This record gives sequence, structure tokens and C-alpha cells, in this order.
Amino acid sequence: MSPSFLDHPLFSDESSSLDLSLSAMAYYPYPFLPFMKNAASPIWFSAMSDESCNHKRLKRTKSVADFGSDASYYSGGSNISSNGSGMNRNNSTNSLNSFPRLQFRDHIWTYTQRYLAAEAVEEAAAAILGSEDGEGKEDGSGDGMRLVQLLVSCAEAVACRDKSHASVLLSELRSNALVFGSSFQRVASCFVQGLTDRLALVQPLGTVGLVAPTMNIMDIATEKKEEALRLVYEICPHIQFGHFVANASILEAFEGENFVHVVDLGMTLGLPHGHQWRGLIHSLANRAGQPPRRVRITAVGLCVERFQIIGNELVAYARSLGINLEFLLVESSLENLRPENIKTRDGEVLVVNSILQLHCVVKESRGALNSVLQIIHELSPKALVLVEQDSSHNGPFFLGRFMEALHYYSAIFDSLDAMLPKYDTRRAKMEQFYFAEEIKNIVSCEGPARVERHERVDQWRRRMSRAGFQSSPIKMMAQAKQWLGKLDICEGYTIVEEKGCLVLGWKSKPIVAASCWKC
Repeated sequence: MSPSFLDHPLFSDESSSLDLSLSAMAYYPYPFLPFMKNAASPIWFSAMSDESCNHKRLKRTKSVADFGSDASYYSGGSNISSNGSGMNRNNSTNSLNSFPRLQFRDHIWTYTQRYLAAEAVEEAAAAILGSEDGEGKEDGSGDGMRLVQLLVSCAEAVACRDKSHASVLLSELRSNALVFGSSFQRVASCFVQGLTDRLALVQPLGTVGLVAPTMNIMDIATEKKEEALRLVYEICPHIQFGHFVANASILEAFEGENFVHVVDLGMTLGLPHGHQWRGLIHSLANRAGQPPRRVRITAVGLCVERFQIIGNELVAYARSLGINLEFLLVESSLENLRPENIKTRDGEVLVVNSILQLHCVVKESRGALNSVLQIIHELSPKALVLVEQDSSHNGPFFLGRFMEALHYYSAIFDSLDAMLPKYDTRRAKMEQFYFAEEIKNIVSCEGPARVERHERVDQWRRRMSRAGFQSSPIKMMAQAKQWLGKLDICEGYTIVEEKGCLVLGWKSKPIVAASCWKC
């Protein structure tokens, strides 16, 4: 087992400027976790509760009111004396003794946030050590651990709007995070770009929020993004896995039906040639019995010209297989979609397909996603196939998202290391024009500009249940593993079943989850 980075010398008091003293934990109104007793730095978790480092007072409840006027509780993890003059260690001790009187949800929330933060960084560091063991020690484990420390320290400085300190750390990071270095150096370079962009948007202390971004996330040349998307589809199994599971679920819903209709949200980011639907059309043409008499595909999105080209190719391909295909377009974003935009016919079986799309309409208010799910529910589809990145990149606090993203994309870059040679330009294109764009959006953007709001499958399960959908378990584990075995890729990818969903992972780290739902 790889050694824990929390026990590494770089994180001792002698070599780190971070506050590593256990006494610092006395300033937190919640007791620290058991695994923090020996080495973890509490400073990382202070930012989890308040990314701007401005401590906000919790709303008082009846259970808190009887603490007395000398005790105040703050969501930022610090206990301030009643006159506001500074820290009061006695009050902190009292708050620890009175901890059970706090609201239970506050207690659980704080424990969860700190646990996830420590878990994300520790596992990312363990992955770094493991990958470096296979790279001929070209980048020693000490350098890798130092890079982790710099990234986390810089993220904290950016969260606290400490521009001077963050700029110094960014300067050192740029000299160590190499685009053609080890897998973690490369992923670190993407996070450095995101931190640089975020730092440029933050306002001085005393103000609130971020300034308006000056660059749109779509400013990268369209040709480069399209090529990167194509390479991701061809080389990585992420999207292919989603298409395979979705088509199997759709075929099951269409079994024995003559009139079938698929509503495709986003057409898999406009991936050329409509690979998913070519596979479905081929399977429908060769299914047992007779093929359906009519197949309709409705593409929903804003890239209508690209969709129309794909549609024309699909109609021609279906005709060559004796399938009557009707291709329709709905020029609308998901947020502006209306039920009347989808033209359904009596007697046809409807299925809705969403590949890496719905996370883009997950907002702070949840209104946009609820609206989309309500519209889908009104269409009464026989099945809704949902494929999404399985990671928590939509937490309310910047540092928590940063930790999760660092862990998630470290696994992806490690898998690219195993599949392609070090100086392969295809890998550089995927990393810089596809995955880096996701990372920069997660790290540097807020509000409506932050669209890469990936969530774990458990969170999607709760959202779908609240919207009135019921889980339709995917029972094709054996077929999925057989499919994965046939792919010409390296070992390390896994497929597991989780409460009726199938999850594709890299060395036990979940990457993409597929689920199926019914009304």
C-alpha cells in the first residue's frame, strides 16, 4: 500500500509554513476527526466552511440560545468572543463541551466536508506515489508530494483572496507543473491555469464574490475542441461505455415495438457521425423478428447545423439497412426547453437519452434541473437513460470542489499515462482541449458560468426520486464486463454495479455512472 501523504515529512512543522499544531483545532466548534490526530493540517478545512474566510454567524435556534451571551457559533469554524475582539480559547472549550446542542445537520455537514477533503487529497497523493513508481522515479515522490502541498496551499490562498501569497505560490507551481511531465505534473498544470483565472477574477477583501469573467469557456477554437472530443471518444472508454449501456437499455425498452422514438439531449456534445445511433440502428435492423416500422430521433440542442449533418448521415445509413428513420431537430437549450417542443405521436414508445448533459443545468437554485426533469416526466417516456461523470464537483465551497476535482482528474490523467506514450500529441490534445477545459470551469468559474457541475450517482438518485422518477435497475453486468474486455485498451478499468447503476472506474476510482429511470 502506498504511504499516506499525511505522514510525509513535507507536512511536518519543520518543512511547512502551514499551521500544523493540534492546538489549532481548539478554535473549531466541532471536534476534529480521529484520522487527523497525527499529521493533518486543520488550515485546509477552515476554508471548507467559508471560502472567502469571512466568518458568518449561524442562525440561532432554541437549542443554541441557552448557551449564554458569551458563546457565538460561526460557520467558518472559529469561535469569536462576544465583543468581537478576537479568539477566545475558553469559549472554544465551552463550545466543544456544548457540541451536542448544535443542530444535528450542522454536525453531520462539518464532519462530511472535512472527511471528503482529507480523503480526496490523501488518495490523490497515494495515486501520485503509485504512478511515479511506474515512471522510473523521474519525478521523485518528494517532488510529487511537494506539488500536492503547493496546489492545496495555493487553492486556500485563492479561496481567502490572498492575492500576494497566491501569486507567489502560482509562480513556483508554474515551474514545477509541466505540460509534458509526469501524469500529476500535467494535471497540476491544468489546475494552475484554473487557479490563475480565478485569482484574476477575485475582488479585494471587504467585497463580495467575483468580478464578471472576461473570457467565455467556449473561446477555445471549435476545431481543437471537436478534435479533442473525437480523440476522447476513440481512445478513452468513458463515452463509449455510456453509449453501450444506453443502447442496451433502449433496445430493451423497444423490444417488440413497431413505432419508436428517441429524444436525445445534446447529441453527446455534438460528437460527429452519430456513433451511438449508428449502433442502435444496426441493432434494431438485426433484432429478432421484424425491425420497427418507423424510428424517430429528436435531437435537442443549439448546434443545429452540426446536428443536421449528423441526421442526414443517419438517415442514409438507416436506409441502407432497410430502416425508416425520421430525424427531427429542436433548437433549444435544456433550460429553455418546453414540452410542446417535443413532437410525439400516438402509439409510439418514447425513450429519453442524456449523455453527459444534465449536470450542465444543475444550478444553485436547482430550478433549471427541476424544470427539465418535469418536462421529461410530462412526456411519460418508457425509459430515461442518464450517463454522468461520477464525482462531486458541485459542492457549495470552492476548496471542497478543488479537492474532489484534483482526485478525479488525477485518476483520468493516470489512465491516459497507461494508454499512450509520454510525448503522444493525441494525449496532449485531449488533456489541454477537453479535460483542462472542464478543470478550468470547475476551478475558476462561479454562478451561471460554472456549468461543469458533476455530482455523484447517489446525489442523482435523490434528485431523480424527488422529480418523480423510479429507478429501473440495469441488469447487464456480465455483458458490460465482456464489452470492456473486448476493447483494445490497457488494464486498470473496472465496471461495478451500484444499486442498479453501472459505474466505470479507473483502479477503483469512479469515472462515469450510467443509470436508467422510469416514470
